[in-house]
Amino acid sequence: MEMEKQLSSTWEGYVDWRGKPSLRAKHGGMLAASFVLVVEIFENLAYLANASNLVLYLTEYMHFTPSESANAVTNFMGTAFLLALLGGFLSDAFFTTYQIYLISAVIQFLGLVILTVQAQSGSLKPPKCDLNMPCHQVHGAQAAMLFIGLYLVALGVGGIKGSLPTHGAEQFDGNTPQGRKQRSTFFNYFVFSLACGALIAVTFVVWIEDNKGWQWGFGISTLTILLSIPIFLGGSRFYKNKIPLGSPLTTISKVLIASLLNTCMARSSSNAIASMSTSPTPNEEEITTRNTPKNNTPSTSEDQELQDTTIVSESPSQSLKFLNRSVINKPAFDVLKCSVQQLEEVKIVIKILPIFACTIILNACLAQLSTFSVQQAATMDTKLGTLKVPPASLPVFPVVFIMIIAPLYDHVIIPFARRATKSETGVTHLQRIGVGLVLSILAMAVAALVEIKRKRVATETGRAGSEGPLPISFLWIGFQYLFLGSADLFSLAGLLEFFFTEAPFSMRSLATSLSWASLAMGYYLSTVIVSVVNGVTGVSKHKAWLSGSNLNDYHLERFYWLMCLLSGLNFLHYLFWARKYKYRSTATN
Repeated sequence: MEMEKQLSSTWEGYVDWRGKPSLRAKHGGMLAASFVLVVEIFENLAYLANASNLVLYLTEYMHFTPSESANAVTNFMGTAFLLALLGGFLSDAFFTTYQIYLISAVIQFLGLVILTVQAQSGSLKPPKCDLNMPCHQVHGAQAAMLFIGLYLVALGVGGIKGSLPTHGAEQFDGNTPQGRKQRSTFFNYFVFSLACGALIAVTFVVWIEDNKGWQWGFGISTLTILLSIPIFLGGSRFYKNKIPLGSPLTTISKVLIASLLNTCMARSSSNAIASMSTSPTPNEEEITTRNTPKNNTPSTSEDQELQDTTIVSESPSQSLKFLNRSVINKPAFDVLKCSVQQLEEVKIVIKILPIFACTIILNACLAQLSTFSVQQAATMDTKLGTLKVPPASLPVFPVVFIMIIAPLYDHVIIPFARRATKSETGVTHLQRIGVGLVLSILAMAVAALVEIKRKRVATETGRAGSEGPLPISFLWIGFQYLFLGSADLFSLAGLLEFFFTEAPFSMRSLATSLSWASLAMGYYLSTVIVSVVNGVTGVSKHKAWLSGSNLNDYHLERFYWLMCLLSGLNFLHYLFWARKYKYRSTATN
């Protein structure tokens, strides 16, 4: 009885920052998660302040061409988000999300220090262009310093993105309706916090960079990420930290290799029963003991959460049947022995991958927010009355919209949807992602139409060959930003919650990191599409769509129509997989 009481008073599978068992009365909940939300404001401010304006920094100070600077930015941002997989993997396998955040914040801080020093010193940058001296692109030691700083920042951002949202979501009890609703609210406000940091970044910090110098912009980012560390530490006594359960990649690799080898090697049916009783790892054995009805002791709510996220059954399911050979045949090597639980966990991961793949095109569209859209705005009239707005501050449109719609969505739309559908979630995760995909299609169509109008003004005023501002307001670009920002709100929050709730308990951080990996793949795909488009359209004597002395020489509207077409085809692909997907959570169903 005392043992049951002790178990019910602690969060099983979690420890506090000192490594002691987490207490239900003391650790977790919205208070703990609120520290994460505040930290995300600072972290995203530090990252986006430079990323949103980086294309102009590389063009004006490092003398990249517009296409080269666009590709450099998308590669940098893609790498940062792809490294979230590393942060998620380490959080599941060896460290807690608490530890990964602190390590990553220090790495990002070091990278920003290097960039600040380079921006401050004229000797560490290429000389300015003038009539007597042609532009020289950054090279040698200066280029090495630039990319070391950038990719240290990318490594730090990746670690933070891979650990921080999971750390916040872990603070809630996923076994109770109240806990799940609070967790859903957390993901909505996590995106809201992203927007808050972005608002300060693309207004105040970008203005500082354009008017006071990039050394001040990088310096503000450096100070911001440094301040986020004590704020995060301030919540230490409230956090519950999931104990790492070992490498999820080992489990995935073992099941895949075992099923492949067992398919190739014929085994007698007499080995099937013996192979079903393979010995699980210590963690699995503990979970199995808690969840099998060998005694009449009632399980705690945390046991139920582990049971919800970990499959324990006597025989494998019939989905993805080709993987069942990993347990129904005797393994070729003892090291490849798999439990049914491990098999089912791998099946879960494989089932969510098509949803992940369908969001990559959407994020290739989002990549245009920090590349060609900024360059478009730079050729237009950026004045609002007497105020001159920096082109890199254009993301203020989707940011403000997200800050308005996120609370509205959580407090008005979702409660109404819950009453209308009589379901716990109201709007399912996949429905929310689908809305984001549709909005991205509309965004690319609007972007193409706005570019046609911009080029018409350039032609009619005889400024097609000039780099001066055109007599057309940059507010026209705001329309595509609004649609893309809305798409980002619906898709990102939906993806984060979808991957977290559907993933096995031992793989939550890695699975949630797929949301950021999708962004990374989108940025990389954007780079590939730009290169392919130029390669294909530049054959023979034709001029490539995305080349020329200035943006007016580009056929950017054709590129946007192409992205619109690809997005439409991708949405049809998404509908196929979304209709087939079956949620593991009964609450989601």
